Order: sequence, then C-alpha cells, then structure tokens
Amino acid sequence: MMDFKGLIYRSSSFLFLFILLFVFACSTPSWFPIKKGSPSKAKTKDLVDKEVIIIDKEEYVKVYNPKASEEGNQPRYLYIPVNEYLAKKETFASPSYRKEEPRKGSSPSIQPSLSSPAVGDQFAIVSPKPLSSGLKKKVVISHFDDRILQADETFGDWIAEKLIKEVDRRSTKILFVDYRMVKEFLESRGISLADLETPNVLRLLNEVFGIHALVSGHLAGPYTFVTKGERDPEGTASAIIKVEIKLIDTLTGKNLKNLEASNPVLATKVKGSFSEEKAKVKAIDVTLSNLVGPLSRELDGLDWFCRIAKIEGDEVYLNAGKLSGIKAGDILEVFRPGKPGERGEPIGKIQILTYFGIDASMGNLIQGKRPEGDDILRIAKHEGA
Repeated sequence: MMDFKGLIYRSSSFLFLFILLFVFACSTPSWFPIKKGSPSKAKTKDLVDKEVIIIDKEEYVKVYNPKASEEGNQPRYLYIPVNEYLAKKETFASPSYRKEEPRKGSSPSIQPSLSSPAVGDQFAIVSPKPLSSGLKKKVVISHFDDRILQADETFGDWIAEKLIKEVDRRSTKILFVDYRMVKEFLESRGISLADLETPNVLRLLNEVFGIHALVSGHLAGPYTFVTKGERDPEGTASAIIKVEIKLIDTLTGKNLKNLEASNPVLATKVKGSFSEEKAKVKAIDVTLSNLVGPLSRELDGLDWFCRIAKIEGDEVYLNAGKLSGIKAGDILEVFRPGKPGERGEPIGKIQILTYFGIDASMGNLIQGKRPEGDDILRIAKHEGA
C-alpha cells in the first residue's frame, strides 16, 4: 500500500515538474541562453553598422583588402560572404563611414589633386549630410573622360569629385555612391568599364547597390593661353574648358538628359605666379557652377523606388534602408514591371520590420501576392511622415 502511494506521489511529482518545465520553456525570455532565437534577427544585429550587399541572393559584407598595400593591381575592398564574416569577424576591418575633410589652408591651384585627387576612405555613400525624413535616390558619378593634350594631367576624376560636392550642397534628396567601389565591384566580376553604360551593367548596379542613375561625362580642356610683355614678365594666363555630362536611368538604360557648359575666357584671367594653374581652376569652377543647378534639378526629379534583393521564407530583403530614408513601419507597394516606361501592375504591399546593414532592410508581405525578384517597390506610407 505504501509502495502504491509512493508511486502515485512520484508520478505526480514528475508530472508537475514536466508541466513546470513546459510552461517555462514556452515563456523563456529572448535573453535566456538556452533559447535559440531567430537566426535572421541575430544576424541583423551583428551587421547593423556594416555595409551589406546582396548579389545573386547571397549576402556579402564589404571589408578592407589586407593585400591592397602590396604591389600589383589589388582591389582596395573585398566582399566576404556574411557567414564567413560572422565566423571570423575579428579578422576583418570594415570601412569607416566618415568622409575625410578637405585639408585646411591648401591652395587648389597647386594641390597635387589636380593630377591625382587624394580622397580619403569613403563609405559607399559619400554624402556627408545628416539624414532627413525624405527618401533619397542613389546616384553614381563616374570619373570623366579627359580630352586634354597633357598626358601627365588627368582632371576628369578631380572634376567628378568636385561636382559631387557642389551638387551635395544643393540637394537633400541624393546619396552619392562611391565610384571606386562600383569600379572594383565590376572588375571583380570580370566586367569592363567600357560596358558601364550598357543596359545589363546598369541594371546590375540598380539591383545590387540600388543606384537610380549614372552620371557620366567628357571634358575638353582645360586649354590655357598665356601672354607676356615687358611690364608683365610672369605673364597673364586665361583658360577654357568644356564639360559634357549625361544622366542615364539604370533601370531602363535610357539617356534621361544631356547637359553641357563652358566658361567665358575673360572670366579666368590671372596674373603672377602659378597663373596657368590658377586659370585652369577658375575655368573649372565657372563651368561647373553652370552645370550644378540643372543637374541638381534633374536628380531631385528622379522617381524613387527600390528593389527586392532576396526572398527568404516570409522575409523580403530590400536594397534600401536607413541611409535611403526607409523607416521601420513603412509600407511599400510592390509593382510587377510592365512594358518599358510603364509603371507596372500593383500586386501587394510590404511592411518594413528592421534594417539590414547600413542601407538595406527587411520586411514582410502584408497584402497581395508573393513578390518576385524583378518586382519594384515604391513607398505607400512613410512612417512619421
């Protein structure tokens, strides 16, 4: 009899203990070490301040190439698969997001940057402006093709950097993507820069980096003219340059706008030491001042959209996030692409849940059909707007 009661007691104890453990397991807080949390949430937390891109549905983190300082044509950055990065992240150095400030007290007329611009380490987005509540379009300005007589001078890349700074001062709706990063990415995939403006390459830039438009350009000059006399032994210099730029839509490959400008020669007359170099800088400044306004207006007028980078179960990853102005809670409408130039058919809506890296995001479908990789998303409701 005693054994029977003991058995009942022990059975009741085991049953109570089982129920207690079951309830505890169901209510275990997220911080409890034995509970296995969502892999995507853990991954998102580890990558919140990293530059992540998704290529062919695979996630990569941008890091410095430790061999970049060695001899040979080594890329400055590498793209490491996310899982490999997370497993050995202490061995990788990620690029900083701070843009190097111009050196104070330097004279642009005699700076080495005229022939070899020294730009500091830049994050993919080179715009230094603080984020505002609006959505921002991503633009890349390629280094301009030089058409000059002096083989030892290359003004095209310096002018492109200067144009970025001038447009950036005027516009709050643009994020400039570092052209060097785009160049190294294409070279790593065996794509020639000569194909940069082809539809397939433009579409690749749109899919991977979310770039809306490419600005490319050509320049003729600067050509200098120097006159000397008895009263002016050092000479008086003037210069002229012509800059042509075109704005290309990455989604369609269409040429949206052609702009060109040149400077009046009289506006660049300079006497004295380094007069030729100073005249060249004046010519560039005057010419760019005539281009900045029209280009800024064209860029501001671009239509904002983003793309689906990857679909994983119920989670939809987008190639736009915090830097682009996306907020958690935003609702984006999904469009199935139609004919070229058409907006397409709306098929559903996605709500943003969290950021993924510094300029990507993740959301869930809340209405309509399951999206596909070629679909385009436009904002339907901006959180806090």
